[in-house]
Amino acid sequence: MPNFVMAIHNDLGREGERLAKAYFEREGYEILDENWEFGKAEVDLIVYKDKIMVFVEVKTRSSNGFGNPEDFVDTAKQKQMEIASAEYIELMEHQNDIRFDVIAILFKKDKTYNLKHIEDAFWPED
Repeated sequence: MPNFVMAIHNDLGREGERLAKAYFEREGYEILDENWEFGKAEVDLIVYKDKIMVFVEVKTRSSNGFGNPEDFVDTAKQKQMEIASAEYIELMEHQNDIRFDVIAILFKKDKTYNLKHIEDAFWPED
């Protein structure tokens, strides 16, 4: 992928994460961490509300020509989030419920966007 295309893609992803963070703040969530990494695993946002720790994957696209943004949270990404979340839960000594959510953001040509919050988007396999 040419560098300028990668730069545009990265900018779109950062903008999506910024919008997701603002959304969670408006909804009364506490932002615990952003882009939290453990080894090769990363979680875009970790938020907290009503004693529930929520691990969030943010997917941002400029079109749905290849599918909706949420369609790109595949089983490999889910497994990575499971690994990272287990470490985070242990570090924070969290004893309450957890959830895995997806924020899907689709930008339109006029620069507006649709943001879809999918609660309990998946649950890691045992």
